[in-house]
Amino acid sequence: METSTFDVTGKLPGTSSLFRAADAALIGVTGLAAIEWQVARTGVDVFPIQSLLVYFCTVATLVVFPIFRLYGSWRGRPLYDLVIRSVAAWTVVFAMGLMVGFLTHQIAFVSRLWAALWFAGGAIAVTGLRLLVYAGLSKARDRGLNHKRVLLIGFGTLGHDMWARVAATRSAGYEVMGIYTDGREQLPPGVPRLDKLNTISAFVRQHEIREVWLAMPMEAGQAVREVMFFLRHDLIDIRWIPDVLSVRLLGHRVEEFLGVPAIELNSLPAAGIRGVAKAVFDRTFSALVLLGLSPIMLTIAAWIKLDSRGPVFFTQPRLGVDGEVFRVYKFRSMTVHQEQHGVVTQATREDRRVTRIGAFLRKTSLDELPQFINVLRGEMSVVGPRPHALEHNEQYKDLVARYMMRHRVKPGITGWAQINGLRGQTETVHKMRDRVEFDLYYIQNWSFLMDLRIIARTAVSGWTGKNVY
Repeated sequence: METSTFDVTGKLPGTSSLFRAADAALIGVTGLAAIEWQVARTGVDVFPIQSLLVYFCTVATLVVFPIFRLYGSWRGRPLYDLVIRSVAAWTVVFAMGLMVGFLTHQIAFVSRLWAALWFAGGAIAVTGLRLLVYAGLSKARDRGLNHKRVLLIGFGTLGHDMWARVAATRSAGYEVMGIYTDGREQLPPGVPRLDKLNTISAFVRQHEIREVWLAMPMEAGQAVREVMFFLRHDLIDIRWIPDVLSVRLLGHRVEEFLGVPAIELNSLPAAGIRGVAKAVFDRTFSALVLLGLSPIMLTIAAWIKLDSRGPVFFTQPRLGVDGEVFRVYKFRSMTVHQEQHGVVTQATREDRRVTRIGAFLRKTSLDELPQFINVLRGEMSVVGPRPHALEHNEQYKDLVARYMMRHRVKPGITGWAQINGLRGQTETVHKMRDRVEFDLYYIQNWSFLMDLRIIARTAVSGWTGKNVY
């Protein structure tokens, strides 16, 4: 998966962290520079609250800016949207700083001229950085560097038009590696032809395709479903670019892409302002939980160490949003043991591996509390589909329809399936299918109010279950 910074980075290791640090540094430097300017202009030292606000906003930048999706792919998208998001993110951080001044009763000591100068300087700095990098990468892509490989499905009038746009917009950095068509249209020189849908998944993996574009008419619903079926295991971006000139769209989310409308078929459901609200809530809620329950968690940690040998925490790789692997944290509830490679054995009734305190922790789901650390790190959400072991993903993805679609959102500590009794062991395909159906229902019908309802039901009765061992 491509995880580069506003695809303004190309896939260089550590670029996301580097640009996050650069944003924070720019906010801090512009704030301190505004203070120095004020001191030089008036000859009077500023109040400590101004320096405090600079340090606070510098740290807040590291948390808030990622929420505005400033570190995701931006190639082929309108540049003005990137600028708007950058200014909006800085505005939120700046407002948070002013709120700190208000809550500490120090806002009266903040110079309005300094604040205005800092806000303007910060906005120019963070947007200027992106414009410079955007321009630099556009030139690099014009020279054939940092290209993203694409499979184009359909080569009628619309497909030919998309290929022409890619060829004419080299600064976007796309390269058509193959074209699927069931007709006899003449393809561009050097571009392979695919004439069987069941070969596209192998082609995607063999050529490291990052995106699939469906240049099909709106009435080609069956063909789209077939493409989605054959790519159901491939966690890649899929764009349906319909012929909107001949078909009127109602109730669809259309996004401008390379100058034409594109329907996002595999995009994240919680996007835009609603997605920002969910991300902010997740991290705020997890911080409060970790702070409020720290005495209980410390007690559990001590109890685990006294009960059996081994570490306090158990970590295991899980699949996160868009196939990104992370390590999930849990309180260790079993004795330390070695599993066979590629095998994960779920706990069963009277499982001898479960420790005395482990049985209690698993029954009450208190072993899940450390996952609020994962939420704080941005790897999980408070509410979402439960993350399964990697081995279980491989086992069930061919047995349960649309199983991998669960991974288009962040996994959660609790979810719609869990509060409806689908917790614990999934020893049959039928049980896993039921859980997946509930997960997909949640994804398709997500709302912030639904999250609050799930959290409330979990707090009241969702921590235990008869299938939890």
